[in-house]
Amino acid sequence: MSAADRPTIERLWLMFRHDMAEFQGGLPGPDATYHRDRLRPVFEDGDWAAYLFTSGDRPVGFSFVRGLSGPARVLNSFFVVRGARRSGIGMEVVREVISRHPGPWKIAFQDSNTAAVAFWRRVATEIAGDAWTEEPEDVPPDVWISFTTA
Repeated sequence: MSAADRPTIERLWLMFRHDMAEFQGGLPGPDATYHRDRLRPVFEDGDWAAYLFTSGDRPVGFSFVRGLSGPARVLNSFFVVRGARRSGIGMEVVREVISRHPGPWKIAFQDSNTAAVAFWRRVATEIAGDAWTEEPEDVPPDVWISFTTA
């Protein structure tokens, strides 16, 4: 994990949004980007943190955390490129991100994304044991996991 590199994260964001279109629907805008405007607070609001994941000199993913000064940290976005999935890097970096911001956490995912369901339940169990909850929502994201870290 390294410092947030905005141009690299913006390119990874496009890959992430393309992947999420499978579960959330939607098409890119006329400029072939997905919701680039949603990146603005990540880099301009002090209540957010952005993390770039690398393997050697290669970018392999990112995460955005919001609510740093609020009652709970929210893992707003989390992405690992397909070529790095199932290698253990996702669990490694999510543990590091969460350890940097102790306290209550909320993480959302789509219940139609079976890989995400399994991953986030495993993350919650490894980090919080049995002390986590899962609540469905009516609109995407479909499910929120909550737990607290020391």
